Amino acid sequence: MLAVARQAVLVSTVPSHYQPLRHAVDDGTNVEARMCLYLSALFTAAEEIQQHLDAGVPVVVESYFARCLATHRALGARLGITLPSRLPAPVTYHLVCDEDERQRRLAGRNKPASRWDALIETATDRVTEAYESFPMHRVDTTGRSPDEVLRMITDTDTQGAQSHADTEPLGAHPHLLPAVPRHVAGTRRP
Repeated sequence: MLAVARQAVLVSTVPSHYQPLRHAVDDGTNVEARMCLYLSALFTAAEEIQQHLDAGVPVVVESYFARCLATHRALGARLGITLPSRLPAPVTYHLVCDEDERQRRLAGRNKPASRWDALIETATDRVTEAYESFPMHRVDTTGRSPDEVLRMITDTDTQGAQSHADTEPLGAHPHLLPAVPRHVAGTRRP
């Protein structure tokens, strides 16, 4: 919804060619291996993101480095990571809601909970604490519809709105966003 509202390209931060390895690593128990896989996927996605930005096309992603680092640190990863300054710097929105509503939403998901999902549920306070080290707009979604949340976000910052929306519907696969076109009509490549 945000990509359409911002007329942006939606980029998956776990590219499709990472999915088989993602499932294999997610079946394991090594948090550092999992963190490294997700970091690799994010660095790969960052190259695509930068190409779109260089062409003047705004980008929306479902998660970025803050989520990967905060989540894996909360799960016990002890790798020292310094992100390069050349990475595209996002405007980040941290969507939150009260605990009762969060639990209702989790129960209503059409996605089986993984072992990692269950582990995150035991570390929610640590995840929240780890997120505090990253700059982001906190958006309280408690009692709000997706349309209301979208309005709150777009009212917060309208930077980047152009006419390059990828309106392909999401949700064909619960862990994989749709492919993003490599060349958006009407854009110039540098």
